Amino acid sequence: MALVSEFLGQLTLNIGGAEPTYPTVVPASDFDPDKDAARIETAIKTKGVDEQTITDILTRRTYNQRREIAFAYERRAKKDMITALKGALSGSLEALVLGLMKSTSQYDATEIKSSIKGLGTDEETLIELVCSRSRAELVEIKSVYKELFKKDLEKDVAGDTSGEFRALLLALVEAKRDEPSTVVDYEKIDEDARALYEAGVKRKGTDVKTWISIMSERSVPHLRKVFDRYKSYSPYDMQESIRKEVKGDLEKSFLTLVQCFENKQLYFASRLAEAMKGKSAKDKVVTRIMVSRCEVDLMKIRSEFKKQQGKSLYQSIAEHTKGDYQRALLTLCGGDD
Repeated sequence: MALVSEFLGQLTLNIGGAEPTYPTVVPASDFDPDKDAARIETAIKTKGVDEQTITDILTRRTYNQRREIAFAYERRAKKDMITALKGALSGSLEALVLGLMKSTSQYDATEIKSSIKGLGTDEETLIELVCSRSRAELVEIKSVYKELFKKDLEKDVAGDTSGEFRALLLALVEAKRDEPSTVVDYEKIDEDARALYEAGVKRKGTDVKTWISIMSERSVPHLRKVFDRYKSYSPYDMQESIRKEVKGDLEKSFLTLVQCFENKQLYFASRLAEAMKGKSAKDKVVTRIMVSRCEVDLMKIRSEFKKQQGKSLYQSIAEHTKGDYQRALLTLCGGDD
């Protein structure tokens, strides 16, 4: 079983102050891993490969169920299912299906790894993944990253970024954010709001260090109240202040953080809309969000998308993608709105 266990590793459970989930992919009720494995084996062996059967099964099962299918497949075929899928599929469909064979934290960890691997860093991906994940998710990603790549995530991020951008990412990866408290500390809210104002808009130049410590250490409910209070000090709201004060990757990172604090699902909906603006979709971005959020909050992302865009996520996917890849995305989407 070495090959399967190497990749599918441990069962990951949501630990510590877990946020409520709004998944579009839920456990299949009459689940039979042996039957699914047999159908996938036949689909892979079919001349020309029966992609439809493969995607229809895997996009309608949760990660834990896909794991069971992979074990059943290996028992039957005496082969590793992931290797077989790699050989049978290609392009965007392959990336999506292989993504589904990882747990959410394994998927995030491998996406971070590929964003900093080789020449040049894919900052956009790195920012999205580090700045949008909760403390519990980052703790899990760090441990999975170490397990998969035998390296510390902090060291890899530090080696691939620089300056204040690096300082912010490292502060987030440390996962020192406070847990939400039942007590609202109005004094602290006021103090933080004033500190953010005095470190930025009020002075010449920006005291980025202060911004980093407040935004990487305070709980999300606290920060929402801080940004609200901030408006009584500053003529600009927090997002406008960020745009005025900092530029480049640092600006993008702070904006991602604030957007996620305010409404994480709206942030992902905007990312999806942006990725499907042109004639054809930016498959990598669409795949990453659909795969990483389908068991987390994709149902909520869908409703934010509809509110923001005036049309459903399902329709947008149907317009901007095609073939078996489109079919797989539409199934993960879980319906039209």
